[in-house]
Amino acid sequence: MRVSLFKFFFISIFFALIFQSCASKKDILYLNLPSGTTESDFSWTELYIQPNDILSVKVTADNPELASIYNLSQQQNNTGQVNALLMQGYLVSNEGTINLPVVGSLKLAGLTIDEAEKFIQKNLVDQKLLNNPIVICRLVNAKFTVLGEVKAPGTYTFYENNLTLLQALGLAGDLTINGVRKNITIIRTEKGKQTYATIDLTKNDWFKTPYYFIKPNDVIVVDPNMAKVKSSGVIGNPGNFVAILSVLLSSIILIKNL
Repeated sequence: MRVSLFKFFFISIFFALIFQSCASKKDILYLNLPSGTTESDFSWTELYIQPNDILSVKVTADNPELASIYNLSQQQNNTGQVNALLMQGYLVSNEGTINLPVVGSLKLAGLTIDEAEKFIQKNLVDQKLLNNPIVICRLVNAKFTVLGEVKAPGTYTFYENNLTLLQALGLAGDLTINGVRKNITIIRTEKGKQTYATIDLTKNDWFKTPYYFIKPNDVIVVDPNMAKVKSSGVIGNPGNFVAILSVLLSSIILIKNL
C-alpha cells in the first residue's frame, strides 16, 4: 500500500510540472512566417496633432531677425535659459490651437505635421509678416505606454514620425517568457475617439492594419499566460502543489500506521 502511495505521489508531481510548463513553439515565436522571401504593399503613417501636444516650430526666412521671434528655443538660448524640449515648443490647447507671436491663434488640431507646416507658412505670407518663410514642425512630447509582461514596463518618449509596434516593444525590453504573444492589446486615442485592437504577434496579418505603427498616447498591454496566472495562486504554484501533496501523503501514511 505504501508503494502505491509513493507512486501516486511522484506521478502527481510529474503531471503537475508537465501541465505547468506546457507551451508550444508557435505560442512563443514571433511571426511564424514561411521560409523564403515575400513582398507586400507598404505605406507610411501620418501623425495627427491633438490637444496637449507640444510642437516645436522653427521658422526661417529672408530676414533672420524677423523670423527669430517665432523660434522659442532660440529665444531661450539667447537669454541663457536652456530648458528641456518640452519647454521649447507651443502647447496645443484643448481647443486645438497654438498662439504664434504676431500671427495669433492658429487651429492645428486634426492636421498632420506636414499640413501644419504649410498652414503656418501660409498665414505668415498672407499677413505679410515674412518673405519666403520655411516652417519646420516637430512633435516633441510623443509618448506611448507599455504595461504587463515586458521586461521594462513604463512610458516612453519617441521623436520619429513612424515607430512600429515591434520597435515599441523593443524599447520596453521585449516580452518576458510569460507574455502572451497572441493577445497584445492596443488602446488608441485619436481625433477625439478611443479605439481598441488585439494583435497576434505570431502572425503577420497585422502589418497592413493601422496598428502596425505606434501613435502618440498609445497604450500597449501584454497579458500574462496561464502559467503566470496560476503561479499567483496557491494550487497553481508547483511548489505549493508539491507541498500540499507531501502533507497529504504524510497524513495518509501516519493514519495507516496507527
